[in-house]
Amino acid sequence: MSTTERDGAAEPPDPAPAPAAPRTRRRAAALGLCAVLGLTCAGTVLAVRAFAHGGYLATGDPATGSYAEGAADGDAAGDALLSGPYTERPAPPRATVRTTARQDTAVRGESAELSVSRPLEAAPTAVSAPVGPLFSPGHDGDADHHCTASVVHSATRDLIVTAAHCVYDGGFRTNLVFAPGYHDGVVPYGVWVPSRIVVDPRWADGRDEDHDVAFLRVRRARGGGPTGQRVEDLTGAERIRFSPPGGLPTRTVGYPDDRETPVGCRNTTTALPGQLRFDCAGFPNGTSGGPMLTAVDPDTGLGTVTGVIGGLDEGGDDETSYSSWFGPDIAALYRRATADGA
Repeated sequence: MSTTERDGAAEPPDPAPAPAAPRTRRRAAALGLCAVLGLTCAGTVLAVRAFAHGGYLATGDPATGSYAEGAADGDAAGDALLSGPYTERPAPPRATVRTTARQDTAVRGESAELSVSRPLEAAPTAVSAPVGPLFSPGHDGDADHHCTASVVHSATRDLIVTAAHCVYDGGFRTNLVFAPGYHDGVVPYGVWVPSRIVVDPRWADGRDEDHDVAFLRVRRARGGGPTGQRVEDLTGAERIRFSPPGGLPTRTVGYPDDRETPVGCRNTTTALPGQLRFDCAGFPNGTSGGPMLTAVDPDTGLGTVTGVIGGLDEGGDDETSYSSWFGPDIAALYRRATADGA
């Protein structure tokens, strides 16, 4: 019935509920058709030159998902970043934290991560030395920093992890700069550029959401510190855990592209086929690649990475974040990234 009868009088129908606000799909890097055609995406007019026309992309070896970046490209990106409004103000070196690649779950301070954020929304959080934004200096349509990455322990002591869509979209990005511990325009641990990028060939070939993970070996950009210095020796490193179950207390961290400090949120994860789900609002563009951390030690601030924002819908939407599941395929990618010659 279109009306109801009460006390003999017709009443107008109850108003239809307002439609739910559409969820915004998160995308850390404005690439693809927007860049190629010069369309307006998320309010930003992108340059037509862009990636498809050879701007800041390199072919690498998509069959193996590997790219060795030349020194000139990395140094140029580092120079471009420091020519902008950023200051390299060295922080005191952190005490070397000896971690192992063995994936321990019972570590000191695990109980500190049991609480859930209230409200369930990302909020400003403390800067952590191993976590920082990925910048893409140059005229490619991206915000100054467009993704997040974190240092993870490896025998090579030069490894960071992020989402594959942050570094590969039809080619490997050549204008990447990592700034661990970044805040408010200050680069306290120097600028680091890739020497090698490794993604799964299934991402390179078909953007498989179950393989939206990348490992980067990084080095100091030209003139940025002692030759041969390793990032892990300056910042410490997160551990990394493979085949994590769902339900772990987790703190997720990322740098929104319109903020100069990170945001974080605490909740438990949910395991899905090929994915790890983390429900919390407030992780917008720029947070892709940010670590999902368990067992954060309150003394060192270091935890264990069990995922990075990415995966389903390249990160999720404004209420939920995802990560490709760190199963055997991601473990194999880690081993390949840290092997000599990768």
